[in-house]
Amino acid sequence: MTPIPDLLKKYPELKSARKDIDKACKVITRAFSAGRKLLLCGNGGSAADCEHISGEFLKGFMSKRPLPAAAKRDLVRRFGGEGRILADHLQVGFAALPLVSFSSLLTAFANDVAPQLCFAQMVNAVGMRGDVFLGISTSGKAENVIYAAMTAKARGLITVAMTGGDGGRLKNYCDIVIRTPGNNPPTVQEYHLPVYHAMCMEIERRLV
Repeated sequence: MTPIPDLLKKYPELKSARKDIDKACKVITRAFSAGRKLLLCGNGGSAADCEHISGEFLKGFMSKRPLPAAAKRDLVRRFGGEGRILADHLQVGFAALPLVSFSSLLTAFANDVAPQLCFAQMVNAVGMRGDVFLGISTSGKAENVIYAAMTAKARGLITVAMTGGDGGRLKNYCDIVIRTPGNNPPTVQEYHLPVYHAMCMEIERRLV
């Protein structure tokens, strides 16, 4: 399996983003290997993309990712037959948190404090040095994603943007910027999905 070369073969117009795709795969792989987290945020369709990406990481994607033998034995030792059910079905997961899904915090902070800072507050609360932040904005102009990226940089996270067009302001606050063709949201999002699918496959391949 060669996810990134296969992606570029199917979408040659993405070759200009190859270097940044490779960099993002490297830093996310390194973070997961060290037990760190990936924090994701975006709006609208990009929010759905955040949940999609997290779903590929939190359970098996192209690989079933069975638990290590020692972990399986420990579950059986502790819980007997029910431990066997856990051992046979649980999968290795990587800590990818879609910040868009914390509805109670997001709505409370939006109502009580500042709606444009909702994602920034989440990053401030759970982000730690060594984690990776991935902000998705088709225009690179989403204010709440930009504030989150600023907060991530201040807290020592590696910052990654997935965007389109010229990258907007978001590119100024990110260490790695994956820019796909297009200037309107539907076109950019049509490229984002195969890009992050290939990244999820590649990162899983390196870790499993």
